[in-house]
Amino acid sequence: MIFHKYQGLGNDFIVLEDFDGQAPKDPAFAVEWCDRRFGVGADGILYIGKAAGADASMKVLNSDGSEAEMCGNGIRCVAKHLYDFGFVKRRNMIIHTLAGNKLVDCSVEGGQVTDVKVDMGAPVLECERVPMACKGRFIDQAIEVGGVEVKGTAVSMGNPHFVTFQGIGAEERRRLGPLLESAGMFPRKTNVEFASVREGRIEVEVFERGAGWTLACGTGACATTVAAVLSRLVPADQEVEVRLPGGSLWIKVTADLSAVGMRGPATHVFRGELEA
Repeated sequence: MIFHKYQGLGNDFIVLEDFDGQAPKDPAFAVEWCDRRFGVGADGILYIGKAAGADASMKVLNSDGSEAEMCGNGIRCVAKHLYDFGFVKRRNMIIHTLAGNKLVDCSVEGGQVTDVKVDMGAPVLECERVPMACKGRFIDQAIEVGGVEVKGTAVSMGNPHFVTFQGIGAEERRRLGPLLESAGMFPRKTNVEFASVREGRIEVEVFERGAGWTLACGTGACATTVAAVLSRLVPADQEVEVRLPGGSLWIKVTADLSAVGMRGPATHVFRGELEA
């Protein structure tokens, strides 16, 4: 079985062409091949398939075998694969995800995609839709985990996020990340962003639901920027640099919260074959 390895700012994926729908999709398959010592090694598997009303579909399995509704770094890698390998010959394309259809716009140099802009849609703040076990919106409020109150904001970018700008030290972040991911208020668990704002840019570390600590998270960068705009830490209606351990993404949130745009790179690493 042929696969391609991609990464977006170090957030890495096994990409499978699944236009006939026959690629294995059981959780054990994802766990085996995402293992960094006994498999290929990746944060998740991306399946590229057919979709009515879109140029292609993207299915995401995390490294623990769970399914994600959306993946911001992953969709840029899928767009690059579709264009570079000639499946879609336009720079603009629509990719279907569990979070809906996403419009992407590819920047091309020398016949290959370098950067991808993604219309991520409107953020969701209503607790029931994040989902989160509360009413209304959860903005700058506290959750108690591990004997600590962590103040943050819940945002869905098609998948759930809990963003905190609370000054939490590195050792404590390592302890609290998994606890927040599995906090009882999040029935489907949550991604967790520990963020700060410095000189107009956002710096963030992400404990990704189903994958653990990751070098980058596209939806996490978007959710963090939404939370920062809500708290008036960064301006709306202009691109903000979001610096992750693996590099920077550029995120724009409209003042009326009707749209979030993401811009960043995608890189093809190698091609291989799975003995599956």
